[in-house]
Parts: sequence; structure tokens; C-alpha cells
Amino acid sequence: MTTHDPNGDPTTDVTGDLTDELGRALSGSAAHLHRLHDRLVAVAQAEGILDIAYRTLDTPVGALLVAATEQGLVKVAYAVQGHDRVLEELASSISPRVLQAPARLEAVAREIEEYFTGRRAAFDLPLDFRLSHGFRRDVLTHLRGVSFGTTASYATLAAAAGSPKAFRAAGSACATNPLPIVVPCHRAIRSDGTLGRYVGGTDAKKTLLTLEAAA
Repeated sequence: MTTHDPNGDPTTDVTGDLTDELGRALSGSAAHLHRLHDRLVAVAQAEGILDIAYRTLDTPVGALLVAATEQGLVKVAYAVQGHDRVLEELASSISPRVLQAPARLEAVAREIEEYFTGRRAAFDLPLDFRLSHGFRRDVLTHLRGVSFGTTASYATLAAAAGSPKAFRAAGSACATNPLPIVVPCHRAIRSDGTLGRYVGGTDAKKTLLTLEAAA
């Protein structure tokens, strides 16, 4: 389908083409729908209207939603957080231009799979920290220095972030970490050795620490 610009020259009506194709796809095969989705992603990216790409991954700690901006990985979310709710929050806080685009997150999927199969101890992904601010962001920065298979207390993290007495705030920063696993808040524990809170739940935290201890 084409339209004409004010000078009478034909121009491609991408939206019209995709709408027509969608009608055909809905009466056709799943493969056709998949191809249409891939085309939508390509068009959105080419037109600069895809700000957040996302996909879901099956892992030993359940389904993870991973989302990325042009700057890097911006969100990792557990199923317990509600993936639909997380996507709504991303649309509200960053941009409403959100689209499922698995190919954009191949590197993320690969590194997370390598982590869970014991072939990766540290992530090399570009990260977008825009969902964390101030002291919380400082804590997350220092969390990245807590090595695979080790732990650090909230008090230690608070001191490293410049506020030794703010161990409760450090705990809150870990509990609200937008990038769990990749930024290893599961390695943060209380000074008495107990686990403390975790965004994915205590069982997920135990699983991650057990996996790392066994590697």
C-alpha cells in the first residue's frame, strides 16, 4: 500500500502494509504471525520507535523477564514481581515504546544461560542503571565487586558506598535492585549470616548461592 506526499510522489505506507499483513496473518499460520512480529520489530527499530526490547527466559529460578534500552540491560524481573506489571512500570518510567524483541537480547540470554550452567562467573553486559538513584545506585555499583561464590554484609556495602551506618538503606537497595543476578544482590547478607530479603524470594536467593558454592 502506498500514499503520496504533497508533491504527488508515491511513499510507502508502512503502517498500512503491516495492518494488511496482520489481517492475513490472523487467518494464516503461526509462522506467518512470527514473521510479521519480526518485521514489526525491524520497522520499529529502523524508525527509532523501539526504546525498550524485552524477552522472557526459562531458568532454574523460574521465568525471568529481561529488558534493555539502547544503553544496556535495564531490568531483570522474577515472575513473582508480575511481568505484566513490570512492563507497565517500564512504559511509565522510561518509555511507552516497548516491544518483545528476543533477538535484541541474545547476548543477555546467552550470558545468563552460561551463568546457570557454571560457565560464567561474571557478566560482561552493558548496563543501564537509570532505575536506581543516589545511595541505592552507589550500593549496586559496589555489589558488582562482590565476587562469584562470596558474600558481603549489608554493613560492608554501606561502608563501601560511603555511609557505614546506613546498612538498612543498603539492604533496601539490594531488595529493590532492578538487575538481580547480573548485579549480584543475592550475595548480600545480614551481618549475622542470615540471608535477608531478596527481590526474587528467599528460595531463589538460596538457589543462586548454592549454585555458586558448588561451582
